[in-house]
Amino acid sequence: MMSAFDYSNPVKFYFGAGKFNQLGEIASTHGRKVLLVVSDSTKHTGQLERAQLALSEADIAFAIYDRFMQNPLSTLVEEGAALARDERCDLVIGIGGGSAMDMAKGIAFCACNEGSIWDYVFGKKQAQHALPVILIPTTAGTGSEANRTAVFTNPQTHDKKGLVNPLIYPVAAIIDPELMLTLPKRVIAGPGADVLFHALESYISRNANPFSEMLSLQAIRLLAKNLPRVYADVNCLEAWEKVTLASTLAGMAIDCAGTTLPHALQHPMGGLLDVVHAEGIAAVYPAFLEYTWSASPEKFAAIAHAMGVNTQGMTTEQAAQSSVSAVTDFLKGINMLPTLSELGVKEEHFDWIINNVLTTMNVVLNNNPRVPDAKTLRDLLTRSL
Repeated sequence: MMSAFDYSNPVKFYFGAGKFNQLGEIASTHGRKVLLVVSDSTKHTGQLERAQLALSEADIAFAIYDRFMQNPLSTLVEEGAALARDERCDLVIGIGGGSAMDMAKGIAFCACNEGSIWDYVFGKKQAQHALPVILIPTTAGTGSEANRTAVFTNPQTHDKKGLVNPLIYPVAAIIDPELMLTLPKRVIAGPGADVLFHALESYISRNANPFSEMLSLQAIRLLAKNLPRVYADVNCLEAWEKVTLASTLAGMAIDCAGTTLPHALQHPMGGLLDVVHAEGIAAVYPAFLEYTWSASPEKFAAIAHAMGVNTQGMTTEQAAQSSVSAVTDFLKGINMLPTLSELGVKEEHFDWIINNVLTTMNVVLNNNPRVPDAKTLRDLLTRSL
């Protein structure tokens, strides 16, 4: 008997090559004064200039906020929210990778809600309002444009945790694969790997449902075939269309089902050591796959098939186990299998990381089909050094 579930995604998606040109028209239906939250890359690519021109032509005023980092700090979110209030902005537009988009969501939220954002993250306060947000990804990775999550780091406690709130669903998302054509290989590989992580983990999550499973598997299929193509040729627009769609589908999937053990391990590394999100996850993936596949063999067999493995003639267990090498080889092919040591994680950090996993990240940890204790977490980290 199938379990009951709820499904909703209120984001209006504008998908396809050239859709960025509709920014002014789309923004004009949601506000008259915009705070543009942008990554540095939008300047040298001309994307910021194009956004400013589109807004000006639509007679929309704007201010710009460009202070952020790869693991965005909550203090910078609050600073951006103060600017939004001072400028009397009624709309926030985020243009960039996952950090810029999460910053835009957090700023839109904090502009309307007093006090620390952490009070809302940990459920001590409830919010009623947020400014509307439009998101425009310039990397194919986090899928933040498709969900109600934004992840921040507390510079005092080093906690890295997500604000999950329906008030920060974007009112619109513009997914234009033409914006990806200038990306360097590292910014193709890291966010691209994150799409796989989101799709795979949402698929095996204890919170998965038939809608999220459908989204997850299609994201894996699209990514497995097409990420190597854009890694080899950044100008392959046809493949970028598939990769950007995979990213958005995976973002929708984690909105339903969440992520699992690798994300629970990475967030503490990101908060404590500023480890790049996708690289920290990739480092623990082989150990995670070996530890987890036997707890959900049917799903890991489906993952192997979606990755392109010919599973005909294999038992379910053989197909499931083949997913380990399929995913590992895929990551090797895009140069995304670092060790924790290469990322600056040392054994002396393990106690803090494990404690943070078991407390701050326990909800994500418990999504995993097989839930490790502290001793097993230490073993997984040691095997990933």
